[in-house]
Formats: sequence, structure tokens, C-alpha cells
Amino acid sequence: MSDTLSITVGQYSEAGRKPKNQDAFGVLTPPEPLLTTKGIVAVIADGVSSSEAGDKASEYSVKGFLNDYFSTPESWTVKTAAQKILTALNRWLYGQGYHLYGTNKGLVTTLSVMVVKSTRAHLFHVGDSRIYRLRDKVLECMTEDHRIQISKDKEYLSRAMGIELHIEIDYSDSAVEAGDHFIFTTDGVHGYISDEDIRRLTLEHAADLNKACQQIVWEAYAKDSPDNLTCQIVRIDSLPSQDVNAFYKKLTELPFPPPLSPGMHLDGYHILRELYASNRTQVYIVLDEETQKKVVLKTPSVNFEDDPGYIDRFLHEEWIGKRLTHPHVMKVYEHKRHRQCLYYVAEYVQGQTLRQWIHDNPQPPLSEVRAIVEQIAAGLRAFHRMEMIHQDLKPENIMVDKHGTIKIIDFGSTKIAGLEEITTPLERINLLGTKNYTAPEYLRGYTGSARSDLFSLGVITYEMLVGHLPYAETKIEKAAQRLNYTSACHYNPELPVWVDCALKKAVHPNPTRRYESLSEFLYDLSHPNPFPLRERDPVAFWRRTTIILFIFNLLLLYFYLLK
Repeated sequence: MSDTLSITVGQYSEAGRKPKNQDAFGVLTPPEPLLTTKGIVAVIADGVSSSEAGDKASEYSVKGFLNDYFSTPESWTVKTAAQKILTALNRWLYGQGYHLYGTNKGLVTTLSVMVVKSTRAHLFHVGDSRIYRLRDKVLECMTEDHRIQISKDKEYLSRAMGIELHIEIDYSDSAVEAGDHFIFTTDGVHGYISDEDIRRLTLEHAADLNKACQQIVWEAYAKDSPDNLTCQIVRIDSLPSQDVNAFYKKLTELPFPPPLSPGMHLDGYHILRELYASNRTQVYIVLDEETQKKVVLKTPSVNFEDDPGYIDRFLHEEWIGKRLTHPHVMKVYEHKRHRQCLYYVAEYVQGQTLRQWIHDNPQPPLSEVRAIVEQIAAGLRAFHRMEMIHQDLKPENIMVDKHGTIKIIDFGSTKIAGLEEITTPLERINLLGTKNYTAPEYLRGYTGSARSDLFSLGVITYEMLVGHLPYAETKIEKAAQRLNYTSACHYNPELPVWVDCALKKAVHPNPTRRYESLSEFLYDLSHPNPFPLRERDPVAFWRRTTIILFIFNLLLLYFYLLK
């Protein structure tokens, strides 16, 4: 039994009683590592015969999805990747239909997609093609036909690719099991034979799925189907292994490096000096002997040599750094030479940590703080665009070089949405951040979001401006209790009140009451918001309140006297 995801595919399609086959279908199984990070894709499409070029629409849709899906970032979830592709594909079909044929019925097709990633099947569907699942001899239709019945004999597609600029895609996901059969059909098949026929023929020819597809199509043709006929079957043969020992063996393919010291050589790197060491990691400045360039080499700590969770996070840190290319995020380099042991190499950022910068600049100008915060936010956006949440943003994980350029340098706690979908025998730890900078929702046991990173950025901004934290250290750990915000103006009376209001909103204990985006926070740090009337002119506020209450009381008296 294989310990990876594997399938067997059967396919058969014919024009039937029509002069041209407007159906399209396909399956793509990529090599590793995409097999693990992106999964396997199966697609079927039925070009609408009443459109000008239904055959082209179905072909473009199938080929377009199969090509584009594997080009999306591996850090994206299946749902994010597929929906972005389908939205773009629908707009392209709609636009080309108008451009080439002058109508919204130029390039129209149904489309049903299945992505099997790890141990789950993700289905995306629009139109009246179908995806069935046959499990333990029980057949279940996993999609819903998008059709409107006009009369007893007439019904029309209510949704299809290319017919409108905006498209609503059905999405569902479910666990898969070895032995599951996913059966894709166009309406020329399932419109003329019963679900029982499909179930029976699949089971009768389970040893030859191409034969099963052929028999299903022929059965529909024999029952007078006038349409194109297509059937595609995907059988799940094996799923990724969940064996702890096998997983640990894979994690520990590379041994931990020996203790390193200046003058030593490792895989073409000359160790110059130790830059940082803790009980969790060691960082060295090294010289790449091939390029003569100084870089940073980071090694795992031998204290965690038997900790698979630690090793997994260390590997993820390298994985993240290789996929983020941004001027405000430290770059991790690809290995040009064979590695003898576990480590990774990153760019060398000459400068100081933001922690040291805060110590050296106890009363920085607001403009200087804004410039730093804008750069940190730009780096965070690079994470968020890739569906990553940093989760451990703090001054120690941010570097400031001699030109004032900011770099986020540590990704060890980063949550990657796309990799979260991959089932492993390891128990994932949600709370990996640092006290005082960690958003309260983590401490309450909830998962984080981009607003959790915003909270951390708000705390850092507050600390840069006044040298203190917005919440008392003894209380931040008691996240279930109410957190009392200390106004930044308490420590620095010269700080504009509107800046303090922006900080207070950014670090609100309730994530739903924080800013929705980093850009909103940055805007409010630079633009005064008008205060409520109560704060701008208390006398006018209470005068108006008194008048309103007086009128209200008069109305109550009037209705009372009417009685």
C-alpha cells in the first residue's frame, strides 16, 4: 500500500447523435511536492449547445483550470486558489464571448471540478454536469443541477460559466477514503439513465474503469440520449500515510548539524562568527565560498532533536522564506549544494533589532515611527497575500538596517493556510507567539487571523511611541478577563489624541472591533479623525440632548392627555 495519494482514472466520451462533441474533461496528477501541497485535480465541462462556441468554452475551462491551479501559491487554500481561478476564467469567457460574438451566449459551459488534497475532496460546481461518489456500494450525487423548470417539458440552465460577469460557484468539501469512486458525467449521460444504472455498471467493471465509463455512456446512448456523452471515474487507491513513525522518519532524513564555531566549514560555507544563540536555535554569519557573499546560516537546537513538532516548524520556516519575495521580509535562499545536515541559509541583514532601536530612541518623532510601521505593514501584507499569518510579530523579530529599511526576520510561528489542509499525525499548536504581543484571541483558544497580526503591530507601534505596553503584563495572560487599555497620552501628553484613538482601535481585545485592514490603521495614524460632538463641544452636545429629551417628554404628555 502506497503512503502517498494515488488514483486510478477511467474516461470515455463521444459526440453521440450530435455532429460535434462539445464536452471536455481531464485529470492531472502532479509530481511531488505539488502532489502534497496542491493535490490532484479532475474536471469535466459541457459546452452549452445554444452558445456560439460551447466546444471552445468547455475546452478553455478544463485546460485553463488544470494549468492555472498548479501555478497558484502553495500557501493558498484549495478554496482560495480555485475560486480566484474560476472567477478570472468566467470573466475571460464572458469578455471573449462579447468580443468575438457580440453576445453573452458566446462562450458558455458547465464546469465541475474536484481537487483531492491530503485526505479531503474539494468540489467546485456550476451548471448541470454532475459528480457522484460511490462508497461502500452506495452512490451519492455530490452536486446540484443548476436548472430552472419553465414548464413540464422545458427547463434551462440557471447558472453557467461565461453567461454573466459575476458567477456564483457551489463549494463543498468532505473526507475521502481509499476505495472511493468519484464519477463525473455530463447531462447527456445522467439525464437518460438512472443513478442505479451508474452504480451497477461502475461496480460490474470496477477492474477496468475505462470499460466502466464506456458502458455507462453506451447505456445512455441506447436509451436515446440525443446529446454528447461523457463519463470520467476517479478511484482513490491510497491516501497519505498517517503513521507517526513513518512521518518522523521523513522529518529526520537530514541529521542535526554538529556544534559550529568560527573557522569551520560546512557544505561550502565558512563559519565567520556566531550571531545569536538560544535554547531553540543558533544563527551564524557565514561566507559562501562560491559567491564570496556573507549570508546567515540558521541551525536547529540539539535540545529538540527528538521533537517532530519542532523539526516540522523549522522546515516550515525555511519553506515560507523561499516563497516570500519582498523588500521588507528576510529572503531565504535555495540550496545550491547538497546538504549534509539540517539548516537553512538566508540573507544577512546588517543592522539592529527593533528592540534595540526602541532602547536607543526613547522619544522618536511620530513621522519616524510612521515610516517604520508602514514598512512592517508592507512586509505583513506579503504574508497575508499568501494566506499566511505571522503570529509572532515582536521587536526582536524585526531588523532595522543602517538605511532605516525594515526586515521581518523570523517565521517560526507562521500559520500557512494551505499547509493547514494537509493532514499529519502531529498535533498543531496554535499558540506560538510571545506574551504581550500575542492577540488575546489566541490566549482564549481561538485561531488567529490577519487582525491578530494587526494587534501585534499596534502593540509595537504603541511601544515605539511611548516606551510602554498598552496592557499591564500581569493581565495580558488572563485573556478571559477584561483588558484595560492605558492611553498612550498618559505616558506622552504631547501625543495627538487621534493617534491614541488609532492605537486603541488597533489593539482592541475583540478582533471584530479592530481595523479590518492594515491600510486603515496606517491611514488613521496619519490623518486626524473628527471627534464626536460630545468631545468637541460638550456644551453643545448637552444642549441638544436636553432639547431632544424635552420634546420627547412633551410628546409623552400629549399622548397621555389624549387618553
